[in-house]
Amino acid sequence: MTPSKQHKQLSAANPFFSAYGTPHEAVPFDRIKLEHFKTAILEGIRQEAAEIDQIVNNPEPPTFQNTIVALENTGRLLGRASTVMENLMSAHTSDELEALAEELMPQMSEHSNNIMLNSALFARIKTVYDAQPDLDLEEKELLRCTYEAFSRRGVGLPDDQKKILREISLELSQTALQFSQNVLKDQNNFVLHITKESDLQGLPEHQKELAAAAARERNFKEGWAFTLQGPSYGPFMTYADNRKLRRKLYMAYNTLCIHPNGQNNIELVRRLVNLRLKFAQTLGYKTFADFALQHRMAENVTTVDKFLSSLIRAYKSPAKGDLEAIRQMARELEGEDFQLQPWDISYYSHKLQLKRFNLDAEMLRPYFELSKVKKGVFGLATKLYGITFRRNRNIPVYHKDVEAYEVFDKDGSYLALLYTDFFPRKSKKSGAWMTSYQGQWREKNGSDVRPHVSLTMNLTKPTPDKPALLTLGEVSTFLHEFGHGLHEMFSRCRFHALSGTNVYWDFVELPSQFMENYATEQKFLKTFASHYQTGEPLPENLIERIRESQTFNAAYACMRQISLGLLDMAYYKRQEPIENEDIISFEKRAWHRAILFPQRLRVCMSTQFQHIMTGGYAAGYYCYKWAEVLDADVFSRFKKDGIFNKETAEQFRRCILEKGATQHPKVLFQKFMGRNPSVKALLERDGLGKRAKKTPA
Repeated sequence: MTPSKQHKQLSAANPFFSAYGTPHEAVPFDRIKLEHFKTAILEGIRQEAAEIDQIVNNPEPPTFQNTIVALENTGRLLGRASTVMENLMSAHTSDELEALAEELMPQMSEHSNNIMLNSALFARIKTVYDAQPDLDLEEKELLRCTYEAFSRRGVGLPDDQKKILREISLELSQTALQFSQNVLKDQNNFVLHITKESDLQGLPEHQKELAAAAARERNFKEGWAFTLQGPSYGPFMTYADNRKLRRKLYMAYNTLCIHPNGQNNIELVRRLVNLRLKFAQTLGYKTFADFALQHRMAENVTTVDKFLSSLIRAYKSPAKGDLEAIRQMARELEGEDFQLQPWDISYYSHKLQLKRFNLDAEMLRPYFELSKVKKGVFGLATKLYGITFRRNRNIPVYHKDVEAYEVFDKDGSYLALLYTDFFPRKSKKSGAWMTSYQGQWREKNGSDVRPHVSLTMNLTKPTPDKPALLTLGEVSTFLHEFGHGLHEMFSRCRFHALSGTNVYWDFVELPSQFMENYATEQKFLKTFASHYQTGEPLPENLIERIRESQTFNAAYACMRQISLGLLDMAYYKRQEPIENEDIISFEKRAWHRAILFPQRLRVCMSTQFQHIMTGGYAAGYYCYKWAEVLDADVFSRFKKDGIFNKETAEQFRRCILEKGATQHPKVLFQKFMGRNPSVKALLERDGLGKRAKKTPA
């Protein structure tokens, strides 16, 4: 069979090439085969290239419609196929899918560069930009963003420098993919197999059941299996009395991808940091941070440095107090000569929490059965915004654990699709995230294309005897990702490039972190938290203890986040490449101002730090703390007006959640709050209210 005939046959049966014919045009995961991705992506590249040529060769003078809007509407087929492939690579990957991505990466990178470095296309864009046409606010923002996107990619540079940018972008894509693959493989390669029940002392029965189920999944004849996935690692470090095994698990987790094997990422860290620096400097910036922060609320390195330093001043002393209290707890139990180590922190912190508040995660777990938590979280959105959720089993999903929901607005109209994917598996990367299989925009005829949103997490799995019972921390994680989902689902924008979560990265965490505030609110907990066996509501005394413990170790946790922000900035505000410098030593120097524990161990975060190495948070990890200032401030208004106040929620929806990037985030925040952000609410929430006047926003 000739290649052209084969291509035609594959295209005829390829779901990406025509309407899906599913409810709401949901992705037909049940019909998509591996070979469909390659055919659709290559054809999508060809189609978009032809669409770009049509714009460039248009004999009519450049206008907003025939150039900017026309460009916005290119690449539909490529977008459909590549979005599904890239999402599955995080949520449900395979060796075959990873190999295909590696194969397609060069063509996809070249195609992207062919567009962004197209001088003739940019000439038309610049003509429209310079003409300052009479446009509405959203049109003006799309024009500005389009012009700046091309300018920031180097379209105006000489050909020899464009060639350098092409090479860098391809190598960055390939290196980032390899980095992520190594982290997943190295994490999956480790398992702590325990065969002696005495080694499980201290662990709650529920954790033992989960570990026994994990051992059976791995075909162990006996015993219990613990992994580096959050629902397994976290409880073991918190409850296991066996200090040697805690150390073993800690060292496995904190030495991911630094061993002399095929998953070592040390050289990849150097390569990624140096490539981003070279990319920025080719464009005329001193550092990659200077390049990245140009499109952030913070705007520049100086602002970020001052922000992180102000948090250190506010939190370091209280954090030292948190750590000293944990140390004293350990010595009270083990003797005055006991030397606290990093693998002891969670264990003795838990003991201290029990002593102070008579509270721990396991006490609450029976009241947070996943199906009830879902009702609570969905119900919260109903209380605030009037939207409702209905599971539709006719919508295809990519794994048996995934559920699909139709979301309806308060007037009963269809709003969005929502996928939920809660449990760990070997094919899924660690952590939690929100992504979309379809964004939101309006077609030329005015029809509103609604988003298809996915919430992907790694929460506690059910056991053969018990349903999925979550910790309060996992409830917060669900709320966080759901907040991102609402930001995407509520989008009411004209252009896809500006819709939903396509906002500045130090603003994107506001809607998600805002939702976390509800996790410890009594009125919210009472709407769903009841014992999975008896139906007994979460007792008042437990709710009160949750409230009292809200600030427990808050300063210590904040210093951890600050340390990661310092590490990120240390990599990306460099003006010289990292050559033969030891990455582990560099890391220790980078964050030393925020580290409260002696750094004697040869451990490393950088080699598994996907947020700043492969994700969108390079020179942007400070965003989480920046957005905490915003979310605490916004929630202070809800606390004042009532946490379920529909009028306040409606204003939050109209001012922020619906607007995407149609206006600058400072403007959107001011429209809702009536003023600029203040750090006061965050400090008060963390129990540092007296410091509010001394710490700048």
